[in-house]
Amino acid sequence: MKAASVKELKDELAKYSQKEILAICLRLAKFKKENKELLTYLLYESQNEMAYIKNVKNEIDIQFEQINKNSYYFIKKSVRKILRTIKKYIRYSQKTETEVELLIYFCYKLNNFHPSINKNKVLQKLYLRQIESIRKTVSKLHEDLQYDYETELDELS
Repeated sequence: MKAASVKELKDELAKYSQKEILAICLRLAKFKKENKELLTYLLYESQNEMAYIKNVKNEIDIQFEQINKNSYYFIKKSVRKILRTIKKYIRYSQKTETEVELLIYFCYKLNNFHPSINKNKVLQKLYLRQIESIRKTVSKLHEDLQYDYETELDELS
């Protein structure tokens, strides 16, 4: 089955009543965990972005504590998983400031991680890619925010 485009879906949803759209949203939420997480963000957390960022940072902390430190192989797998989770939360928010905040926090946690990431090239490159990604994103922000985030980035570099 071929999925319809966003425009086609928008046009079709315009024909439905509010009650029918509510039923469609609830059915969508039952289908996939990500759909439910996105609805949760939109309904409960989008009004208070700072609390959302704080909750995500707490989750990042928990995930970093759970990393198996026996070998760099397990560390790499766990760090990639954490980064995937962060990217998912960034997609939910779609706010540049949130993206920068979460990625800077991730880099801070990774930089202060023990055993050091400097002993592993893959982790070093992952870290440097994220720093570059943050720099590109920061360049899209207002000048005052750019300055604040640039100083934080300079501390990480």
